[in-house]
Amino acid sequence: MVVNTTICLLGTVGNGLVIYFAAFRMKRTVTIVWFLNLAIADFAFTFSLLMDIVYDALGAHWPFGTFMCKLNSTFDFINLFASIFLLTVISLDRCISVLFPVWCRNHRTPKLASFVVLGVWMLAIVFSLPYFIFRDTKKINGKVECFMNYNYDMNVNRAFSRHLATVITRFIIGFAVPFILIISCYSIILLRIHRNHMTTSSKPFKVVIAVINSFFVCWFPYHVFSFVVLAKCYNSNCHFSYALQIAGVLSSTLAFVNSCVNPILYVFMGGDFKENMWTSFQTIFEKAFKEEYVQLDS
Repeated sequence: MVVNTTICLLGTVGNGLVIYFAAFRMKRTVTIVWFLNLAIADFAFTFSLLMDIVYDALGAHWPFGTFMCKLNSTFDFINLFASIFLLTVISLDRCISVLFPVWCRNHRTPKLASFVVLGVWMLAIVFSLPYFIFRDTKKINGKVECFMNYNYDMNVNRAFSRHLATVITRFIIGFAVPFILIISCYSIILLRIHRNHMTTSSKPFKVVIAVINSFFVCWFPYHVFSFVVLAKCYNSNCHFSYALQIAGVLSSTLAFVNSCVNPILYVFMGGDFKENMWTSFQTIFEKAFKEEYVQLDS
C-alpha cells in the first residue's frame, strides 16, 4: 500500500507536469506527440492506482463493484499496451528518419503522428478487452475479491485455454514482438550512423534508450511470473504458495514503477541535471523531447 501510494503520487505529479508542458507550453512536434501520449497513458494508470490503494487499505476488500473491478484492470493493461506500442512507434520513427530523411522532411508531421497515435490507442483498447471480460468479483469470508476469473472451478481445460491465450497474447503482442522491432530499429540506426559517418543529437536518443530499458526491466519479471502462474494453475488448479504470492506482488509492483519513472528519466537525461537543477521544467523537457536531426559529417 505504501509503495503504491508513492507510485501514485510520483506518477500523477510527474506525468501531469509532462502533460502540462508538452500540451500547453511547448511547440507541437512529432516527438512531443509521442511523449505526450506516453505520459497520458502513464498518468491514467497511476491515477487508477487510487482504487488499488483503497483495496489494500481495506485488507483486500473491493468495495467499488464488479464494473469498476473490470474497468480498473482494463486501464492497467491499456497502459501496458499503449506504452509498448508507443515505444515501438518512436523506435520506428527514429529508424525511418535515418533511412529516409528526405521523405521525413516532406511527410513527417504532427498531424500524421496524431493519426498513428489514434491507431495505437485503438489497438491498446482491443487487446485489453479480455481483462474487461474475465475480471470479476467474488465474496470470500466476508470480503469481496477482484480477480481474473477464468472459471477454473467449472471447467479446468476450458479455463486453462482462456488463461493460456491471455498470457501468450499479452507476452507476444505486448512484449516480445515490440522488443524485436525496437532492437532491430536501433541496430539499423547504429549501423547506418557508423557506416555513413552521420552525426545526431545524442540526448533525445539517450532519453528513448533509457525509457525502453526501464520498460524492459520493469515489465519482463511480470511476464515471467505470468508464465509461472500459468504452469501452477495447470498442475494444481491455481492454489499458490505464500512465496509465489509474494513474488506476484513484487513483480506487479515493479511493473507499476514503470509508469512513474519516465518523467524522472526526462529530467535526468534531458539535460545536465546537476548544472540545471534550478532551471524550469519546461527547459528540461524541451531538451529531452528535442527533434532529432541527422546529417552527414562534412
